[in-house]
Amino acid sequence: MLILVRHGRTAANKAGQLQGRLDQDLDEVGKQQAVAVAAMVMGIGRVDAVISSPLQRAQQTAEAFGLPVETDERFIELSYGVFEGVKHADVPSEVWNNWRKDFGYVPEGGESLAALDVRVRAACDDLIERASTSNVVVVSHVSPMKAAVAWALGVDVGISWTCHLDHASVCRIDFRDRSPILYTFNETATID
Repeated sequence: MLILVRHGRTAANKAGQLQGRLDQDLDEVGKQQAVAVAAMVMGIGRVDAVISSPLQRAQQTAEAFGLPVETDERFIELSYGVFEGVKHADVPSEVWNNWRKDFGYVPEGGESLAALDVRVRAACDDLIERASTSNVVVVSHVSPMKAAVAWALGVDVGISWTCHLDHASVCRIDFRDRSPILYTFNETATID
């Protein structure tokens, strides 16, 4: 099974900012979320491998599993370019409209949803064999996880605009005859 895990919360998340490639550590709540989500996933079944985005918030969440962590750059968050660090509410509405209507839209210095989708789908394709025979955790970010869900469902990345993933949430993708099947979406653990 492919077990997608979104990283725990950071200060930028708490402040309502687009984070993108800003490389922040987990805040105290995020650290608690990392421990809770790892315990939840490992409580359901064994984890055979842990793969992570290279960004610190994902790496720190991955470390909570207590296993060696492989890094795969393809699971890094979308680059928001000039909008990284900007509060969601302060991003001009025309920018949001461009992102929603045109998957090829690239903000200055950023990356398009289409480019993210290509790299995430390639990473998921590369994990089919491995995740068909073992449990592989991938710790990533909201946009790559939504792209992976779109891959599993056989739909385009536009699904990103019609679904929500909490911090430290889990999506499970199983396989039947090497074909992905979305098994769960936005599972969350309770922090004490």
